[in-house]
Amino acid sequence: DDCIVAVDQGTTSTRVIAFDKAGHILAKHQVEYPQHFPQPGWCEHDPLDILRTVHDCIEEVSKKLQERSIGVDRIKCVGITNQRETTIVWDKTTGKPLHNAIVWLDTRTHEIAVRLEKEHGGRDAFRPQTGLPISTYFSGLKLMWLLENIEAVRKAAHDGTCLFGTVDSWLIWNLTGGVHGGRHVTDVTNASRTMLLDLRTANWDLSLCRALHVPPDILPSVHSCCEPYGTILTGPLAGLPISGCIGDQQGAAIGQFCLHVGQAKNTYGTGCFVLMNTGEAPVQSTHGLITTVLIQPAPHKPLLYALEGSVAIAGAAVQWLRDNLQIISSAADIEALASSVADTGGMFLVPAFSGLFAPHWRSDARGIAVGLSQYTTRAHFARAVLDAVCLQSREVLEAMELDAGVRVRAVKADGGMSVNRLLMQMQSDALGVPVVVATMAESTAWGAAMCAALGSGLLSWDDLETKVQPGMAAAYTYHATTDDQQRSAHFSKWKDALTRSLNWV
Repeated sequence: DDCIVAVDQGTTSTRVIAFDKAGHILAKHQVEYPQHFPQPGWCEHDPLDILRTVHDCIEEVSKKLQERSIGVDRIKCVGITNQRETTIVWDKTTGKPLHNAIVWLDTRTHEIAVRLEKEHGGRDAFRPQTGLPISTYFSGLKLMWLLENIEAVRKAAHDGTCLFGTVDSWLIWNLTGGVHGGRHVTDVTNASRTMLLDLRTANWDLSLCRALHVPPDILPSVHSCCEPYGTILTGPLAGLPISGCIGDQQGAAIGQFCLHVGQAKNTYGTGCFVLMNTGEAPVQSTHGLITTVLIQPAPHKPLLYALEGSVAIAGAAVQWLRDNLQIISSAADIEALASSVADTGGMFLVPAFSGLFAPHWRSDARGIAVGLSQYTTRAHFARAVLDAVCLQSREVLEAMELDAGVRVRAVKADGGMSVNRLLMQMQSDALGVPVVVATMAESTAWGAAMCAALGSGLLSWDDLETKVQPGMAAAYTYHATTDDQQRSAHFSKWKDALTRSLNWV
């Protein structure tokens, strides 16, 4: 059978997965890479680390396929999905990065955000065109910071040798030739996270470029999610087309088959990301969410849009427990430790390490732990981290119901943390609705694989629902064990804790 390779370049690790057309995983390899925190609130990646891990994972997956007697000739196409908003600038003549990548959750652009709000009339000044509030989250502000503060970036932009891109652009440019004719491109979902794209036309908006002082000639060309982007020139996949590209959270929504209006998913990864399909019309949020592109399934097909609630810190708080506080020795240990106590012992952790994203958009917030006593143990800390993930997700889902005017009847869950059974039960208890966990935790990569299959003609849009989805194994469903009164009381205490995290910077 034909197979598809998906590159899933995430915030803390890179994975490459080979799927067959029915969604079965044939081979997989994953590599973590270093995180750099040069100052409080700052987070960087070395773009060369990102590229190296992609090449390493491709090599390993190719070997694993060969071990199963699956030849490279069976692979028909490649899809790419990536951490969004993370900003890379490089020199097109040398191929070298001009600075480390500034990661999506980095908060160094706080002062730029405040300045833009004052200059343009408030946090929502660019919402009509972009669907986004002015925030440290989005790529345009990170690019502004690089142009204002890094001489090498400013000089390259002046000399006409600077290229900007999110991670997808950096990977595609390198995989398709780099300095020898690499394609400088992006897809419409990643472009919609820059604060430079007009959501309705799917083109760069020159007035936004002027407002953010970004020279348009450094931007990649914008394409649909499902079309030929270029051919890989080196390595085991040389000669294969890259025919799909989609931001990671949109990829997860497609991988979870959120193909109809009102269908929603929550991906539990470094952050938490709730997306709801709103169809061919962008719905402007009045409750602190963002409006984003869900997918464009072909160059001449209409865009589908989504409402999204982004929570900056979810799995990242588990990493913090492991690496900074050393309360656990591996991320998987949190479930057993948190399960050893019945509740958080009255403590709440608000992990506003990068400020608060949806629905608050408060870059002045910082993390706090409240309600501590001599009774508090490391197990309570572990449970409070999981509790915070659930309660932040509830805030986002309540805002989504208000914006969309529909009641969320169930939540489709995926991502690395969705294998944590305690977390999924706590999430159902916090929401009061069923949580349906995908049997395939790799929904993001599977979404990218389906985009590649659509872009290469292996599958049609109708095939996703009529042929692919029916063959996927049934998922596990968690049901709430709490009543409305318990949920409301707990959520009220959380909101009290959250207000105490504000106005720190």
